[in-house]
Amino acid sequence: MRSLWSHRPPFLHLGLFMAAYVLGCGFAQLLAIVPGTGISIWPPSGLFIATLVLAPRQSWAWWVLAGCLAEIFANFVWFHSPLPAAFLIFGGNALEAVVGAWLVTRACGRPVRLETLREVLAFVVLGAGIAPVFSATVGAATVAGFGMQSQTFAGAWPLFWIGDATGVLIVAPLAVVVFQSWRTKAQLWSGRWMEASVLGLIFLGVAALSLSGYLPFAYIIMPPLLWAAVRFEFKGAAVALTLLALITAIFTISGASQFAGDPESQRYKQIMLQLFLAISAFSALVVAAISRQHQLALLTLRQSERSLRELVETLPMHIWCTAPDGTPIYFSQQFRDFIGFGVADKDVDDVPRLSSVLNAVIHPDDLDRVKTLYARSLATGEPYALKHRLRRFDGQYRWVETRAAAMRSSENAIVQWNGVCFDLDDQVRAEEALRRASDRLAQATQALSLAELSASIAHEVNQPLAAIVANSQACRRWLSTEPPNIERAKITAERITRDANSAADVVSRIRALFRHAPDARSSEDVNRLIAEVCRLMADKITAPNIRIETSLEPDLPSAAIDRVQVQQVLVNLIRNGVETMDAVSNGACVLQIRSCRDGPNTIRVEVCDSGAGFKDAERVFEPFFTSKPHGMGMGLAICRSIIESHGGRIWAANNETRGATVAFTLPLATSQTHHQPVPELVSARKELGLPGTHP
Repeated sequence: MRSLWSHRPPFLHLGLFMAAYVLGCGFAQLLAIVPGTGISIWPPSGLFIATLVLAPRQSWAWWVLAGCLAEIFANFVWFHSPLPAAFLIFGGNALEAVVGAWLVTRACGRPVRLETLREVLAFVVLGAGIAPVFSATVGAATVAGFGMQSQTFAGAWPLFWIGDATGVLIVAPLAVVVFQSWRTKAQLWSGRWMEASVLGLIFLGVAALSLSGYLPFAYIIMPPLLWAAVRFEFKGAAVALTLLALITAIFTISGASQFAGDPESQRYKQIMLQLFLAISAFSALVVAAISRQHQLALLTLRQSERSLRELVETLPMHIWCTAPDGTPIYFSQQFRDFIGFGVADKDVDDVPRLSSVLNAVIHPDDLDRVKTLYARSLATGEPYALKHRLRRFDGQYRWVETRAAAMRSSENAIVQWNGVCFDLDDQVRAEEALRRASDRLAQATQALSLAELSASIAHEVNQPLAAIVANSQACRRWLSTEPPNIERAKITAERITRDANSAADVVSRIRALFRHAPDARSSEDVNRLIAEVCRLMADKITAPNIRIETSLEPDLPSAAIDRVQVQQVLVNLIRNGVETMDAVSNGACVLQIRSCRDGPNTIRVEVCDSGAGFKDAERVFEPFFTSKPHGMGMGLAICRSIIESHGGRIWAANNETRGATVAFTLPLATSQTHHQPVPELVSARKELGLPGTHP
C-alpha cells in the first residue's frame, strides 16, 4: 500500500484528467445522433490510452481509479445507465486503455512521441485497432445483456469498436501534444506564425464549406489537413484533427452536415462520419510521421555535412576538390589560408581556372611536371600522386605531396576529383640535412679508414724493421770484437736478411690487397708451421724465466692457408703472451701452444699464457683497443681479419686459474675451394681488421 501511494500522481493532474474524461463523455453524448443507438465517437478512449502511454506503469492504478470515478459521474450526468452496466462498460474501457498502452509501449518503447512512421503504425494498429476490441466486446455484451436501447450484440459491437477507434485516433494525438508541451514553450518565428494563421483560416473555411454541403464532398478538407501535417508535423496534425472533429460535430449536431439526414439513412451516415474522421486521422498522422522522418533525415544529413566540414577544416592537411574536367570547385579553409586565396579569386578571362590556380601556386620548375601528370590522370581516371613545391601566401615555397583520386557514381562515371596536399617541407629539409651529414660522415669515415690503414701498415712494418735494427747492432758488435767473430756476424746478417724479407712480404701483401691480387694459399702442415715460428721466437725471448712449450697432435691433416699470414698470426699471439708474462715477473712462466682436430673439417690452435689475463676479453679484437701503455691495439684486430679471411674464427678467454688463452681454427685443405679475388676495398678493411668487417 505504501508503494502504491508513493507512485500517486499529483491530485491536480488526476483532477484535470477526470474533468477531461467527463467532458469527453459529454461530447460523445452530443454526437449520439442515431435514434435508438449509442454514441458515435468515444473521446475518453483516446484520452485514457494517451495518459497511460505517457504515465509510469506503477501509477496506472491511480489513473484507472480516476477514470472509474469520472465514468460514474458522467453516467449520472449524461447517460443514466444502470450502475452495474456503467461499471461493466468502464471495465471494458479500462481494459482497452491498459492493453492498448501496454502494447504501444512494448512496440515503440518509452517515451512514445508518435513522430516516426513505425510509432504511428504501431499506435494505429495496436492502440486504435486491437485495443478497442476489448471495450467493444464488453460494451456490446453489456448493452445487449441489459437490453439497453434495444441493441443486439452484433448491432452494437461495430458501433462500439469504430467509435472507440475514432476516439483514439482523434484525441490521443492531441493529448500527447498537450502532455508533452505542458512545460515547454512553443517556439515559432514570425514567418511560421503567419503560415499557421493562414493555414488555420484556409482549413476552417474549407471545412465549413465542405461539411455544410457547399462543396461536393467532405474529403476536400484533406489538402489543408495534409498541409498542416507536412509543415507542422505531429503537432499540426493533432490540432487540425481536433478542429476537424469539432467542426464536424457542430455541423452534424445542427443537422447541416453531410453526415446528418433522415432517420432511415442516419445509421449509414453515422458510419460514414466515423470513417471520415478515422481516415482523416490516419492520413494526417502517417503524413506527419513521414514528414517528421524526412525532416530528421535532412537534419541528420546537415549535421553530418557540418561535422564532416568541421573535420575537414581542422585536419592538418590541405584538401581540395575539382570537377570531372579538373576545374577547382572547393578549397578547405586550411588550404585557403595556406595559399592566400579562394577558389574563384584567380579567375582570369580566357584562362581556365585550373591553369590560373596552378600557375599561381606551383613552383615554376615543377609546373610542367605537375600539369603533365595531372592531365594524364584526368584523361585516364588514374589516381594522381606527386611531390612538388607549393607557394605559400607569403611567397615562400614548401615541399608537399599531392594525392588525388576520382570519386565515381554507381555507373562508374567520375563525379569529381578529391585531393589532399601533405606538407613535407620539414621532412624534405630534414632528409637533405641528413644526406649532407651522411656525406660528411662518409668523408670522416674515409679519413678514419686511412688513419687505421696507416696504423696497420706501421704496426706490421715496424716489427721487422725493429728486428733489423737490433740485428744490425749485434752484427756491428760481433765485427768490432778482437778478433772479429765472423761466424756470429754471418748468423746475424742472415737474420737481417730474413727480417728484411719479412718486411718486404708485408708490403707486398698490402700492395696485393689494393691490386685485388689473389691470396697465395697452399696446403701446409700446421704443426710444422708452429715449430718454425717457435724456433724463430725462441731467439727473440730475452727474459730468462719464460719458455715455450708445445703440445701438437700428430698426423694432423694439412690446411689451406697463406703461410706468411698465419705465421704473422702466430708471431703476434706468441709475442703478446710473452709480453704479458714478462710484465708479471713472479717466477718461471710457460707459454703453451697446442694443436688438435676440431671437428671433421677444421684444426684448432691454442696459445695459452700465464700472465694477468684480459680485462675485457670481448673487446680485445677491436681496432685500437689495447691494454699496453705504448700499444697501438692493431695486433689482435689484424689476427682476426686474417683468420676470418681463411674461413676460420678466433676467440679469447681468461683461464680458470691464471692467464688467458687465444684460440683459432683453420679449415682443412680438402674442404676448401679456390679463394676468389677480393672484389672491393672493403675486403682490404677486413684483412686489416677495421670496423664493419665482421660477418
